[in-house]
Amino acid sequence: MEKYNVFDSTVVELDQHHSDRKGNLSVVENGSTLPFDIKRVYYLYDIPGGSSRGAHAHKELEQLIVAASGSFTVTLDDGKQKRSFFLNRPYQGLYVKPGIWRELEDFSSGAVCMVLANDIYKEEDYIRDYDVFLKYRDLI
Repeated sequence: MEKYNVFDSTVVELDQHHSDRKGNLSVVENGSTLPFDIKRVYYLYDIPGGSSRGAHAHKELEQLIVAASGSFTVTLDDGKQKRSFFLNRPYQGLYVKPGIWRELEDFSSGAVCMVLANDIYKEEDYIRDYDVFLKYRDLI
């Protein structure tokens, strides 16, 4: 398993199309926009104030996290370093590589977090305990 760090994850600019009269459109296409093909899309919404989401890592899953509406903060952790990203533009997404712990917090009212993933849901891919994550990363 390749071990990525928090600096291997980055903000990706999505293709934007503008129209003064009709609003904006952003496009994500398999094979060109992302370094993976999308097999699953899900979104989080109606998150109560003060709540956080995430608090897990994936062994193999790659994701693009987008603030489709509103804003929130994503903090990535590789066991040695942390890096936070404030997402508030629907034409930008945070590309998260496998083996990185993530926490989402500070959701604005009405925020919608859309996640594009390279695989279907597989419970065995999740690491939900931080100490298990550190062992997985060979840090304890």
